[in-house]
Order: sequence, then C-alpha cells, then structure tokens
Amino acid sequence: MAYMKLGGLSTLALLVASSVWAQDLTVAVRGGPESLDPDYSALGSHAEAAKHMFDTLVWANKDLQIEPGLATSWEPIDDTTWEFKLREGVKFHDGSDFTAEDVKFSIERIPVVTGPTSTAVYVRRVADVEIVDPLTVRIHTEGPAPTLPNDFVRLFIVSHTAAADYSTPETSAEGFNSGKATVGTGPYKFVSWEPKGDLVLERNDDYWRGPAPWEHVTRKEMPNDSSRLAALKSGQVDLATDISSIDYLALQQDSSVDTVVGDSIYIMNLQLNQRTDEYPGLRAKDGSDLPENPLTDPLVREALGKAIDRDTMVEIVLEGLGKPANQLMPEGFFGSNPDIPWPEYDPKGAKALLAEAGFPDGFQMDLYCTGDRLPGDAAICQGLGQMFSAIGIDTNVNALSKTVYFPAQARGEYSVMMNGWGTLTGEAGYTLGSLVHSSDKEKGLGAYNRTGYSNPDLDAKIEAAMSEMDEDKRRDMFQEAMADTVASRVLIPIVQLQSVWGAKAGLLDYTPRVDGETLADFIQPAD
Repeated sequence: MAYMKLGGLSTLALLVASSVWAQDLTVAVRGGPESLDPDYSALGSHAEAAKHMFDTLVWANKDLQIEPGLATSWEPIDDTTWEFKLREGVKFHDGSDFTAEDVKFSIERIPVVTGPTSTAVYVRRVADVEIVDPLTVRIHTEGPAPTLPNDFVRLFIVSHTAAADYSTPETSAEGFNSGKATVGTGPYKFVSWEPKGDLVLERNDDYWRGPAPWEHVTRKEMPNDSSRLAALKSGQVDLATDISSIDYLALQQDSSVDTVVGDSIYIMNLQLNQRTDEYPGLRAKDGSDLPENPLTDPLVREALGKAIDRDTMVEIVLEGLGKPANQLMPEGFFGSNPDIPWPEYDPKGAKALLAEAGFPDGFQMDLYCTGDRLPGDAAICQGLGQMFSAIGIDTNVNALSKTVYFPAQARGEYSVMMNGWGTLTGEAGYTLGSLVHSSDKEKGLGAYNRTGYSNPDLDAKIEAAMSEMDEDKRRDMFQEAMADTVASRVLIPIVQLQSVWGAKAGLLDYTPRVDGETLADFIQPAD
C-alpha cells in the first residue's frame, strides 16, 4: 500500500504488469456524468468524465496548483481585466481549430445550460469576454478578481460550431448525449454513452499533449461498492475507484488486488436550515409541529456540534480512512485558518445546551445525505444519526441517490443535510463565496447556500477578500472569514475523507490526485 499526504504528491502514474493493458483500460467508477454537456453539473464525478473529452482553459495539477492548459499564459492588464494567451495549433476532435471564439462561446453558454449543481460559480465574476485576436482573449470582470485563473480550472472549452445548436436547456442533452456536440480538444473522443452505464472512449491521436496511453477506455458506472469490488476481483475491470473502508481492510489479505490510499479535498459537513418560514423535517418530540425553527438558535447548533464524535467517526465508521475536520477546507489550502480550535465532543454539554434552548427532551428531525457520491457518505450519515439520537434528538436518516438528493436540496426540501464539499480551486473564495455568502444571483455568490443563511457582515468580508489583489492581505481576510463561518455553526465540519483505489495485482506505483479524479490519460502501463 502507498499512502500519500496532501502537498507532496509526485506525478500520477499507474504501472501494471501486463502490456496487454496498453490497448484497453476498463475502470469501474462509483459515479458518472449526469449529462455529457460538461457545463451541466459541478459535481466531481461529472467533471472527471468531462476531462477525458474536453480541456479546461487553465489546468489544475495533481496538487490543485494551476498550470497552463488551453491557455499558455495569463496576466492582469488592470484591476478588472485579465488577458489570456491561447495555445496555438490545438485541434478539436472534428479537425477544426481551437480559437478565442470557442473560449467566448464556452463562457457565455454556462449560465444558460447549467443544472441544479451549478457551474455558473466558475464564471460568476466575468462581465464580458473580448476577443483581441484568434489566440488572445481579455476577460473583463465585475470588480477585481485576483483568483480568476483558479476559477477557470473548471472552464471546459466546447466547440462553438459543434455546440452552436445545442446550448439551451432544451437542446443541450440531446446534442451532447448523442455525440453530435461532444466535440472537444481532450485526450479521448466520444464513442458512446449509456446513462448510469458505460462511457466508451477512443484515443485522440492528435492530442496536443501527445497521444494518451490507452487506445480504448471504458468507464463503467457502478454505484454499488460490492459490485465494483466483484468486477475488479473477477477481472471484468482493471481499476476500481472508491473502495469502501470495509472492503479495503479485506483486500489487505488479497494478493490479487493492490490498493492505494490518498487524502482527498472533500470535507463532510452538516448544513442546518436557517429559514424561519419553512423548516421541513423538524418536529416536536411527540411528532407535532414546532412553532419555530430550532436550528436558528445558536445553542441548538452548538449542541449538534458537540454531539459529533469525530475520532469515532474516523476510527470506527470509516475504519481509519479519514481525519477529523475543523473547517471547510483541508489544512494548507489558501485561506484555511490554522488558529481555528478543534471542536470538542461533549454529549453532556450538548444536552445541557438543548435544555437551555428550551428542548430538555430534544426533538425529532430528518437528516438527508447522499449514499452514492463519496466514500462512506451513507455510513457517516448513519453515525451522525446515532450521535444526535444519543443527546435526545430523534434522527431519521435518509441516504439518497445523488440524482434525487441534489435537486431536492436545491428546492429547499431539507432542513438538516450532510454534504461533501471539495475546494476544487484550492482557495477559500470558492468555498466561502459558494457555501456561506448570502444567495445573490446577480453577483454569482451563494450558489450552493442551501441553508438560507445570510450575514451581511460576513458577506462583506468575503467580498472584500475576493477583491483584494495583495496575496498576504487576501489570505488573512479569508482566514478571518473562515473563523467566522465555523463559529456560526450553520455549516459544521465533520471529517476529511480519504480515497481508496483497487487495481489488478501488479500495480507498482500510483499517486492519486487530491481531488480524487481518475483520469485515464495519466495512467501509464508498464514497459
């Protein structure tokens, strides 16, 4: 087993014993795309699939540090203008040239075609796109945007000609899912896709980075942990993602399978409804209606935080595959605050707080989460339910498919939610501006604020930090905003996940990306 920590990862490489693998690679993945339109969803599983066919303007390496992608360089011209130079000689899969027209088209279509887990967050600061010449674009922003290149690590570039007729909510799915518009510049070309099934790809021999290692790649979506493991052990697949903690322990004694563990960027967090008009799933102890939302009381939120035994969650529920979390980003990310205290597990204190808040016997609540998105999500959710019940809050746990959970969450149907959140851009503006800032469609902020929380003072701090061009000042401002967020206990960090991959025996070295993405073009066969 290889175990890698954040911050010191080497080049992603998968070395396997048999050269037969050099032609075909079959990967069992827990989650797949919701559509083949790369702009439809911001979920990691969706973007992971898209990266096989589409390139991003800026590339995030294995440590989420930004590097040139389809843009070779970028620089601020003034406080509200960034100039991006584009890579020369890049071809789309249909042989057409990649130009600035494709960048402008790709940016402008995102707010139109995006779905419930919105990708508009990546272009929220763009006011206008100016084409200077075929290989130069200037991005004009709504105020200073010092981290705009970080946002563009999820700016997928589609062909402005192939996608021209498939860039409305009504036409997007038909054009991309059929392959008509699925024309990118990425390492693999679209062959076929069955929703919830197989995504079949073939190598793009004219890829600008050079041909990928595998001629054919099949990504098999298999949400069930046991099914993925069975497919790996029976030889149906070469690599399986998201091995469960229980299966990981068993595989340590299995010589036919090698495993790799890596820290991930995903922080599981509890999200608590702050709306006073609607608070579904919250009931008095006897099941009757509550006169007001108990989650708006800071004492109740503090009690919920004290009820969580994070060490037990890691050691028992996750079998050691994780670490306790005290904020919404991993340690060392830009804007994470090293001075935030570690939360205290204190069930007696939690009960006392509930009594002080007027709930000496507790109350009833429904807790919702995904059961098929991230490793251990359902198990963590069940663990939370038991811990909350232990302090008198009778908790009904509902672990749902992500295709059900996220649209319902966006509609405000849940009051108590557990989400996994990854800071995909590596900096706090993405997380705080998306999760904590008041929902503001005009500013493109609060896109994933599902709690209804609104704090004008905190909003002002987040916006000021996002506009600060001085890096040291910006870091300090984000750290202060992160501390305020944690202190509010509207979003309660629980654990940072780790990910496990399993491969046929013969794996010599495999260093995963910290975002957990499994990209076929960075998986190398042995000589």
